[in-house]
Amino acid sequence: MTSPNNGLGDLIRDPDETIRRMDDWAAGFAAKAERYQAAQEQTERLRLTASSGDGAVSVTVGADGTVTDLTFGTKVKSFPLEELSRTILATMRRAQAGIADKVAGVMTEQLGDEDRETRAALLDSLRGRFPDPDEPDDAPPPAEPGPVPPSPAGGTAAPPPPAPPPSRRRTDPDEDDNNPW
Repeated sequence: MTSPNNGLGDLIRDPDETIRRMDDWAAGFAAKAERYQAAQEQTERLRLTASSGDGAVSVTVGADGTVTDLTFGTKVKSFPLEELSRTILATMRRAQAGIADKVAGVMTEQLGDEDRETRAALLDSLRGRFPDPDEPDDAPPPAEPGPVPPSPAGGTAAPPPPAPPPSRRRTDPDEDDNNPW
């Protein structure tokens, strides 16, 4: 009775070949870990800057979306505070919207076509967290409040409090570590 010359039978018969294959396997994992480490380090150094159309505000963010720099031109001295606030947030969102593309570039450079499923999941997560501010939101606008029903005492009831605005950020606790990985 003979056994086929493949699978575990070959490995058992040739311990040196077994050791060589295990060493090759381990070296492959070590090389992959080095590529991922390089991609992570390069991603952590990413900075994206956006400026308002009039140049009054410039915002720089890191790959995790946090603001790393905020500068103002002399024009902001004449801005009402509400307008300044809106300009800062809009400019920050424009800078953040480029994060997924920059991370995708790093991953392509460092990893090539390796691990497409992980890459797709990561980039989808980043696109969800930092959508293009120029694209309309998927959520419909809030409905107008209806008529206020009369109160049991005969007067008018107080209107219900307004609903909070929809959150632009996912509330997944795993995404709260500010690490794009």
